Amino acid sequence: MDALIIAAGYGSRLAELSPSKPLTPVCGVPLIEIGIRQAQAAGVTRVVVATGHKADALEAFLADLAARIGIAIVTARLADWSTPNGFSVMAGAALIDGDYLLMMADHMFEAAILRRLLHEGDATRGVTLAIDRAIDNPLVDPDDATWVKLAPDGRITAIGKTIAAYDAVDCGAFLATPELSAAIAGAIADGKSGSLSDGMQRLADQGRAATMDVGTGWWMDVDDPRAHALAEALAPQHLPETFGIARAG
Repeated sequence: MDALIIAAGYGSRLAELSPSKPLTPVCGVPLIEIGIRQAQAAGVTRVVVATGHKADALEAFLADLAARIGIAIVTARLADWSTPNGFSVMAGAALIDGDYLLMMADHMFEAAILRRLLHEGDATRGVTLAIDRAIDNPLVDPDDATWVKLAPDGRITAIGKTIAAYDAVDCGAFLATPELSAAIAGAIADGKSGSLSDGMQRLADQGRAATMDVGTGWWMDVDDPRAHALAEALAPQHLPETFGIARAG
């Protein structure tokens, strides 16, 4: 299966540490490399990366990484990387046939989470989102998190950063079908900004947005210096094979 990783934005909250968020190192390993290695360990065989800010440096790094770890990596460069993240989804998904694993460049996951997610699809779902019901997770920044309200069957009823009531946090990994890109385009046609959450809400309104609870699986969003410090302290022990192989290579 293919993966699509969103890596086009500026990453202003990490700018004091690195000019490129995807290339920000955690214990010496760039975030984008961690994500790609984890996706590869889960069974992904080809990765599409949506690029934009500092695209030349990122694309050069990805070309070298593809040769080093033996995985196909292609890029979809956005002409305007200041647009909402749904535009990155649409650009990347245009290079993919069928379903795909969707990830954010600044998120890290145990491969077991991604491996489970790859097998969650069925005909009743337009998208499946990995969620964490531990809304008090100390690794989650409540001011930046995307929250999810669930129906009793685990389907999404509402999603966004400012929803009033919620049951879980969006982990930033999705098993997407072509319906997701179409839903984002439909939301834009209806006057929405074009965020990924706009497309997710559209699918939720159609009863097509399902979830997978990560349970005790480890993940985190590395979005600011505080989270980066936590990642450097925690990631090597939770992702030991990835950090061991990356350092050896």
